[in-house]
Amino acid sequence: MKETKVVKFGGSSLADAKQFKKVAEIILDDPTRRFVVASAPGKRYVEDIKVTDMLYKCYEMASEGQDFDEQFQMIKDRYNNIIMDLGIEDFSLEEDFEIIKGAFSHMAGRDYAASRGEFLNSKVLAKYLGFEFIDAAKYIFFDDMGQFDWDKTAEKLIPKLATTEKAVVPGFYGSMPNGTIKTFSRGGSDVTGSIIARAAEAKIYENWTDVSGCLICDPRIVNNPAPINTITYSELRELAYMGATVLHEDAIFPVRAAGIPVNIKNTNCPQDRGTMIVSETAEPCEHIITGIAGKKGMSVINIEKDKMNSEVGFGRNVLRALEKSNVSFEHMPSGVDTMSVVIQTDKLAGKETTILDEIRSRVHPDQLYIESNLALIAVVGRGMKSARGTAAILFTALADARVNIKMIDQGSSELNIIIGVAEEDFEVAMKAIYNAFIKVKK
Repeated sequence: MKETKVVKFGGSSLADAKQFKKVAEIILDDPTRRFVVASAPGKRYVEDIKVTDMLYKCYEMASEGQDFDEQFQMIKDRYNNIIMDLGIEDFSLEEDFEIIKGAFSHMAGRDYAASRGEFLNSKVLAKYLGFEFIDAAKYIFFDDMGQFDWDKTAEKLIPKLATTEKAVVPGFYGSMPNGTIKTFSRGGSDVTGSIIARAAEAKIYENWTDVSGCLICDPRIVNNPAPINTITYSELRELAYMGATVLHEDAIFPVRAAGIPVNIKNTNCPQDRGTMIVSETAEPCEHIITGIAGKKGMSVINIEKDKMNSEVGFGRNVLRALEKSNVSFEHMPSGVDTMSVVIQTDKLAGKETTILDEIRSRVHPDQLYIESNLALIAVVGRGMKSARGTAAILFTALADARVNIKMIDQGSSELNIIIGVAEEDFEVAMKAIYNAFIKVKK
């Protein structure tokens, strides 16, 4: 089998013809970059609108019976300008535009509308590169429940890639058993790239974006944070779950199953090393921690009852109270006589009284109350397991920054420590943690 790299380019990498040319140069520079996954055109400048958002708006107007000709023309102009600036005037999307416009008028669905950004952009890129175009709807499948179906996908996709020299595949979507278009959640082109990499038995999956890999902390909070050179799938999964956004969290699973490494690269600085995401690594950790991530908008149900630890089924009954209201939880740290259930505030909204009453009827607590406006911060790193004093560094840093810790939770793998702080202390806490652990290295 030929050595193969699968490369995915995000919306900012394919926002206009200038970016297309950079992408083409990167792809054609390495003949093993055989399969390309493309996103829809992203923003060209800060105030610009992503094509996917333009498509959503256009479809909304169509579904409400409004005239959407002007809005649709803006989408056409965006692609036609790219085609003209690339010098491929002999290529036209006019037939596709007419089909899409008609489908909008006949209510083809929001998923169909959103997917057309990737569909059209991939056609343009395939033409510019001289690659084959493969429609993801014919080779990537979901089951009747809307879940990605690897078995059916593999049955058709693997032989197709095995007999294809080079191709561009649209990201973000596949098809349902009835043939309708189904999209992955936002950012799902990452997932498509991972699926293609697994099906092609790729040597590596390169995910090209507008940053040179993952950073230890959110640059909107910490000025110029250090990059992460190497991270494991498990570490990235923890960080992605807690809000780190470089790679869609679901994109980890297909390549993880096949042991394929992922390289996060920068389209605008292709010479940068980027971040390598691997199953396991013998590479020593540059810092004790690998990364820090967090999210606001959390609430905690606090339950107190003497000798709750000796009550068989206590925890199960609490969770059944949540289940009855169709509410999932994030974390559940507990002590001998206390239990805290962390829930996203928006999932709890409007159900607080019902849930508290249900808990009271099931477990008869001594104290029961909800605390809102909480933020969670995860400190993640494979190096934490072998490093002494990690918790001490963390808690000292927060104490020195005058941040009160409201909750502590640590997984059994010792891969992460999660703390809860007041939302107003979120940024201060993130900066304090970053400075404490990076200074340990210096």
